[in-house]
Amino acid sequence: MHFKLAGAALATALLMTGAAHAERLTDQPLVDAAWLNQHLGKESLVLLDIRDATEAGDLYAAGHVPGAVAAPYAASGWRAKVGDVPGLLPTEEAIEALVSGLGVSNDDHVVILTGGQNASDFGGATRVYWTFKVYGHDNVSILDGGYAAWAKSNGELSTEAVTPVAASFDAEFRPELRAEVAEVNEAIENDVNLIDARSVAQFIGQEKTNTVQALGHIPSAININFDKFYDAEKPGFASADKVAQLASEAGVTDSEGFISFCNTGHLASIAWFGLSEVQGLPNVRLYDGSMSDWTSDPSRPVVTN
Repeated sequence: MHFKLAGAALATALLMTGAAHAERLTDQPLVDAAWLNQHLGKESLVLLDIRDATEAGDLYAAGHVPGAVAAPYAASGWRAKVGDVPGLLPTEEAIEALVSGLGVSNDDHVVILTGGQNASDFGGATRVYWTFKVYGHDNVSILDGGYAAWAKSNGELSTEAVTPVAASFDAEFRPELRAEVAEVNEAIENDVNLIDARSVAQFIGQEKTNTVQALGHIPSAININFDKFYDAEKPGFASADKVAQLASEAGVTDSEGFISFCNTGHLASIAWFGLSEVQGLPNVRLYDGSMSDWTSDPSRPVVTN
């Protein structure tokens, strides 16, 4: 799939084909199985299979899109624990090492592959997509519907493991895509939509996960359940019109911006992706610390309703 030349041959190849190599394959955040099948084998395409092993075994080893590199979501280091708060954005240095080791350079177009069985599973792809974006890499897309859609299209599968050749990836942090406590506090006071992507039961304070220290949600937040953004029967992500409908029904209005959150920044990435990338709204941030970070300080307000 994504072959690298070595030494002087690499330098010569870059001089001769650098402009073409750097060309973005698509500006769409989602690509379908037909698009992927047409682009398999392109030099600048890197496929990252982020499926984690399950009780059934190693899904990547059992069959993957030809040329895809294994980059499991939970095991590769796409998220980091800082203190007692899980799921945070890794450091710039950590992401540079991870992405370079997967054979991705700044000139490559990355397509992220996940199972596509349900919204939470697809959230791995949206979180990795956000990680590329927040570290300055726009050449990234997700296979809409994941492997469920690939199988539905009768896409070819390979059991040959791909060993990536290390590349050089330089990250450039975009703080405007990430929210931290200071931005959330400002959002509470100003005309910024806080979007809680968790279940209704967690939003109203009937349930919580063990990483969250208090029941309820951040004051002024609006709930849009994460699973509404994904149609597992299709399978695929919601359309721009559907995302706009969800926002309208939830009472989301034009404002100074948007911040999505959940428990650890996983489900919130689904809402971020829908609002920012699919619907195309400006000024959408992801609070990756989410309720795990917010409730780590008992002085921060939490409300139930």
